Amino acid sequence: MHGPDPTPPSRLQLPPGPWPTVLDALCAHFPAVERARWLDRFVRGRVLDADGRPLDVATPYRAGLEVQYFREVVDEPRIAGEVVLVHVDAHLAVADKPHFLPVMPAGRFVRETLLARLVAQLGNPDLVPLHRIDRDTAGLVLFSADPASRSRYSALFADRRIEKHYEAFAPALPGMQFPHVRSSRIERGEPFFRMRETDGPPNSSSRIDVLECGDGVWRYALTPITGRKHQLRVHMAALGAPIANDRLYPELSTAADDAGRPLRLLARRLAFVDPLDGTPRAFTSARRL
Repeated sequence: MHGPDPTPPSRLQLPPGPWPTVLDALCAHFPAVERARWLDRFVRGRVLDADGRPLDVATPYRAGLEVQYFREVVDEPRIAGEVVLVHVDAHLAVADKPHFLPVMPAGRFVRETLLARLVAQLGNPDLVPLHRIDRDTAGLVLFSADPASRSRYSALFADRRIEKHYEAFAPALPGMQFPHVRSSRIERGEPFFRMRETDGPPNSSSRIDVLECGDGVWRYALTPITGRKHQLRVHMAALGAPIANDRLYPELSTAADDAGRPLRLLARRLAFVDPLDGTPRAFTSARRL
């Protein structure tokens, strides 16, 4: 018997169109993927219906049909660094991830993700991350392991009942009083994967404090009060102290991954009251910046 696939399938509801088969519809919907590659996926059982049954290459097309398919990247590079399991129980898994490893499949990363590694390691295809941290950021990520209790743990984030603590190295801010709260409006910028501060009512807040003063570079404690994408990175850059080795803020860099120059940002600690039994729980990363 085969174990669970380490990468969960993507889902697509087929749009209206003139195609005779599901194969033809997929080829039209994803023109960058050659027909031969789709044929190969069908043959290997990598294209499924909504119930997880493999589809045949001759399966007739029907508008609205839900199709599951496994994304594949040719010659996907291995990302260095090991995932450390901090905690596992029937409901949760807490993983301590290295820099450069994405949490979820996206773009050129499919199998080289934290989710795929954990599914393969724990043999649990029901794992779902309850939050995300950037690919460049190292540290703790909390996963739901049981669909039955997932909504209870997801509500911790929606209701801001979970404490998330980060550490970072960044330039000194000697003229600022700490702790400092940065509140601003963050919206999608250019290119699409960058964020930016804009005028308007604030939708993001971060608490910033100093842990250690070095010679021109300080170690900061960062606490996101809200959870906007790239929030800590945007706020530190806006204060004039971009996090060390940041490839996105304040300026976009095309530099490749460099194990010797990771983003100096670490998701250090998660703490919350367990919604199932009321027990206080806290997890800490063993990594150091």
